Amino acid sequence: MADDQHNLPSPYSTGLAGRCPRCGEGKLFDGFLKVRPRCSACGLDFSFADSADGPAVFIMLIAGFAVLGSALYVEIAYEPPIWVHMMIWLPLAVIVCLALLRPMKGLAVSLQYANKAQEGRLDKSEPER
Repeated sequence: MADDQHNLPSPYSTGLAGRCPRCGEGKLFDGFLKVRPRCSACGLDFSFADSADGPAVFIMLIAGFAVLGSALYVEIAYEPPIWVHMMIWLPLAVIVCLALLRPMKGLAVSLQYANKAQEGRLDKSEPER
């Protein structure tokens, strides 16, 4: 079992590339963000994959910081009219968010596999209510 963990491809390279976290060959996504049911190369069942809102939250923080910081700099340095801000920063924010969403979701799924993350209680010694 320990050998299997050492033979895995990097979760960072497979996740960012949208590849299977076990073999690194099969595609992870079926469409833009829908995770496939299983890997076409090794047959890994992707039912464990539930990235929820994690990637979206990180992307909003990263994109918001970068785009808002740039917009504030342009406002202070050049004082353009509001329509210039809308024409530049609104499309840029959408493009940055969409460009980062698929790689971040792939990374989340790949790290879930590498760290054996699954749903359930953290402490099994405590009885359920």
